[in-house]
Amino acid sequence: MKYISTYASPIGKIILCSNGEFLTHLFFDGQKYSEVYLEGDATQKELPVFREASKWLDEYFCGRYPGFFSQIKLCGTPFQLSTWELLRKIPYGKTVTYGQLAHEICRQTGKEKMSAQAVGGAVGRNPISIIVPCHRVIGTDGSFTGYAGGTDKKQVLLKLEKII
Repeated sequence: MKYISTYASPIGKIILCSNGEFLTHLFFDGQKYSEVYLEGDATQKELPVFREASKWLDEYFCGRYPGFFSQIKLCGTPFQLSTWELLRKIPYGKTVTYGQLAHEICRQTGKEKMSAQAVGGAVGRNPISIIVPCHRVIGTDGSFTGYAGGTDKKQVLLKLEKII
């Protein structure tokens, strides 16, 4: 069963999805790739995980670090999962580049090379925006490229964390 709820953020409506126990998706309404997550039947229902995610988001949008949110279930390819786990390790108020993530994946897997573009593809398909902080990944030149929710939202999120 798939459940959905909404959260009214200061920068747009956020859709929350759950399997009934864990948060499985969190994205801005109309976000790139979001249509894939909304396929099939979903029931609008308030669940404990949605209440917890909403509390987390309330803290976050007040400009405070809300702590680690553990009630998530990530599903993807092994490459995507390893990339998303690296995203979860980016500290609040810090950024990394796509190249740095590629370098870390190489270090972890023993691969000689990894394309920053391949990493960007996995980052862009992160199913749990904000909580899995893909907005903290920037271009090597410091540019705010590659945010599925839109670079305008990415910029606001980075300002909330006092990164810019």
